[in-house]
Amino acid sequence: MIVPLAEAVAETCGGKADALGAMLRAGLPVPGGFVVPFAAYLDAAHLGAAYLDAVPDPEPGRSAGEPDGPGAMRRAIGTRPLHPALIGALGRALDELGDPPVAVRSSAAGEDTAQASAAGQYESFLAVRGADRVAEAVRACWASLFSPRAVGYRRASRRGDRPSGAPRMAVIVQRHLDAEASGVMFTPADPDGATRIEASWGLGPGVVGGTVTPDAYLVAVGGSVTRTVADKRTRLDRRGTRLVTRAVPVPARNRSTIDDATAARLAGLGRDVAALLGGAQDIEWAIAGGRTWILQARPVTAALPPPAPPSGAPDVPAAALTGTPGSRGTATGTARIVRGPGDFARVRSGDILVCPFTDPAWTPLLRIAAGVVTETGGVLSHAAIVAREHAIPAVLGVPDATGRLCDGTVITVDGTDGTVTAANA
Repeated sequence: MIVPLAEAVAETCGGKADALGAMLRAGLPVPGGFVVPFAAYLDAAHLGAAYLDAVPDPEPGRSAGEPDGPGAMRRAIGTRPLHPALIGALGRALDELGDPPVAVRSSAAGEDTAQASAAGQYESFLAVRGADRVAEAVRACWASLFSPRAVGYRRASRRGDRPSGAPRMAVIVQRHLDAEASGVMFTPADPDGATRIEASWGLGPGVVGGTVTPDAYLVAVGGSVTRTVADKRTRLDRRGTRLVTRAVPVPARNRSTIDDATAARLAGLGRDVAALLGGAQDIEWAIAGGRTWILQARPVTAALPPPAPPSGAPDVPAAALTGTPGSRGTATGTARIVRGPGDFARVRSGDILVCPFTDPAWTPLLRIAAGVVTETGGVLSHAAIVAREHAIPAVLGVPDATGRLCDGTVITVDGTDGTVTAANA
C-alpha cells in the first residue's frame, strides 16, 4: 500500500512520482516521503474497467448537476472511507518521517508527460498533519480525477490513461517545506539557451497559481543574469496546519527575491535535473532553511514566447496595454471580464478572458476562449502552461486590466509581444 518515494516508478506510481524518485536516487535535493500507488486507488475505488469518456463533457465552470458519470464517481470516492489497513499504513509511514507536516500531491497516470502536463488540474494540499488528515487529502486527490476541469482537460488533450479502461491516481506524500522563497524554472531545449526562472516570497502556490506577479530571471549559459523585479504584494505561508495569505512588508515588495548567485545556482541545478530526466524541464523549487530544494520536475510541453520587450520600447504601440507574453500568437475577440466562477456562464466561444488571475480551476474556460489577459501571474504559471498547450495567446500581469478594458468591446491580444489593444484605439 505504500512505496518509498526513492523507489517510485511510473508504472506503479505515475510520472510525477517517477521523476522525484529518479532525482532522489541521483542524490538531488528532493524532500523525502512516500507514495500511495495506483493499486491502492484501484482497490479503494472499485473502478474495474468502467471508463467515463462516454459521458458528455461538463460545461466550463459547472458546479452543480455534473454529468452522472464523473460527478457520481467524484462524490463516491470523496465520501467513501479508506480501508483501515491503508490508514494504518499511512500512520506508520508518517511516523517513519517523524510525523511532520506534509504536502499531499497527485501523481496521476498521464500527468507530467511530454505530451500533456495536466498543470494544476488535480488537487494538492500543503501543511497536512496526522494520518487521518493525510487520508482525507489522499481521498480528495483521488476524487479530483473526476472534477470537471480534470475530465475536460483529459478530453481536450485527446490523451489520457486508458490501458485498463480507467484513469488512475497515485498520491505523493512529502515533507512540507516552510519556504522563504519559491518559484518555477524552465530549462532550455537548446543547450545554448537561457534558463527562465520566476520567484516570489513564501510558498509556491502564488507563483504556480498566478495570484502573484513574480520576479523574472534569465540565466545565460555563462552565468550572467538578467532580472525583472515585480511588485510582490502578498505571500503564502504555513501557520500550524493552515495556509495564510499575508501582505509582504513594503520594503520587500520591490526587492529581488533571489540574488544573481542564487539564480545561477538554480540554473545549474536545473541543468542537472534536465540531464538526468532528459529534455527541457519545468521545475518547481523552494528555498527553506537556506537550502534549495526541488519539489517537482516534468517535461516542458510547449515552447515559451520570447521575453517581453523593455518598457517603452519603440515597437510597442502607445495605445496598447502591456504585460508579460505568456503564450504566443494573436487573437481578436470580445473582451469578457471574469472575476470569479459566477461569471463563467457569460463566456462564449471566441471571447477573450480578462481576469484578475486564472486559478487552475478556471482552465476549462481555456478550451473555448480565443485568448487570455490577466492582471497578475507569470509565464511559468499553471494557467500560462495550459494556454500554451491549447495554443491560445495570453498576456499576463497587465495592471488593472479588468478596469481599463470594457466588457463586451473588441480587443486584440498579442501573446508574442505582450500587448493588448482595443479595436477603437
